[in-house]
Amino acid sequence: MIIFVAGVFLTYRIECLQLRKFLSVLKSTLGDLFTHRGRKAAGDITPFQALTTALAATIGTGNIAGVATAIFLGGPGAIFWMWVSAFFGMATKYSEVVLAVKYRSMSGENISGGPMYFLREGLQSPFLASLFAVLGAMAAFGIGNMVQSNSVSDAVSATFGVPNYLTGLILAFFSGLVILGGIRRIALITSAVVPLMAIFYFLGGSFILFTFREQIPAALGTIVAGAFRGEAAVGGFAGSTVLQAWRFGIARGIFTNEAGLGSASIAHAAARTTHPSRQGMWGILEVFIDTHIVCTITALVLMVTGAWQTGLEGVAMTVEAFSRGLPGEMGKYIVSIGLIFFAFSTLLTWSYYGEKCVGYIMGEGYERPYRLLWILFILVGSLGGLRVVWGVADILNGLMAFPNLVGLVGLSGLTARLTKEYFSS
Repeated sequence: MIIFVAGVFLTYRIECLQLRKFLSVLKSTLGDLFTHRGRKAAGDITPFQALTTALAATIGTGNIAGVATAIFLGGPGAIFWMWVSAFFGMATKYSEVVLAVKYRSMSGENISGGPMYFLREGLQSPFLASLFAVLGAMAAFGIGNMVQSNSVSDAVSATFGVPNYLTGLILAFFSGLVILGGIRRIALITSAVVPLMAIFYFLGGSFILFTFREQIPAALGTIVAGAFRGEAAVGGFAGSTVLQAWRFGIARGIFTNEAGLGSASIAHAAARTTHPSRQGMWGILEVFIDTHIVCTITALVLMVTGAWQTGLEGVAMTVEAFSRGLPGEMGKYIVSIGLIFFAFSTLLTWSYYGEKCVGYIMGEGYERPYRLLWILFILVGSLGGLRVVWGVADILNGLMAFPNLVGLVGLSGLTARLTKEYFSS
């Protein structure tokens, strides 16, 4: 609720930039991919690598299992509220990125940024900065680690019959190879993996939607109607209310696009950019791609194939939907393979978020032990129960968001000034 309200407030402060200047957002992001603008600016990685690194964290199990869980618990109407929360989340993510770039710290060749820095330097609150860092390091193990490995192990077990512990070991091994190389290796891998995995999943989902195209209008109608009258999926809470649709839609929306958590700004702060607002545009695009495109594809596939009424939950529901929509075994393989890569890239990026939080609190010498602990918890997460892990992740997300939102609201005037400065130049 607090994250949603903060998004509405920040949308007001930046004068609904995400809608009013959306074409400018596309021009300043995708339109600049093949130009040399800003490539000599200070930073560890390119703006596109910052986007794909952040998307690696946001496009994960939330786009596959999270959407299905939202429908299972809150009915189809939850998807409508996911869209609404993402619209306001664009303003939140934009504000996070702008402030992270504005107050980032440069030490030698390394750049560090994120809520802990704009809370300390901008809001002048070392306490809130340290609180965010502590909560961020802890939350990383929920949203970025155990949820991902748990969903992958369940999907691989159901599709290929591989034991959960073996999947966890393999996932931990390959994650370790990348994580131990730091942000440049993570950015290099994610900039290659994220576009490929998104296109792979997008094409599979689009084929199903084309096949069931006559069902799309009815599916959209059910989603909108369910947002205001409540309608539960089979197996969900009987007589799901509007409140439940609102609650689970917003919760899953925040989980998947992470707007309000402050996490993605840690990656964006490392980008080479000429102005904080320019990188902020990539934050808006990030939320749009994650929720309004990828999550929407998943939701519509679940609806048009009727899988949302099977009583299945999480990944199992999505696997059923793609199996119904694609010939042979292709459907379950697309979901399983997509989930593996989604989760793998999320594990990489969140390890960086977590170690930056630890580095802020304890110094850079503790980052390597954190990475090793991170790899261990990948195995632990692969053995956990889905509902327990999701519940822990939601709690940690809420705790992590509090200091970040205080900073965003407290510094919203600066964000507004930087925005006007950028568009008037």
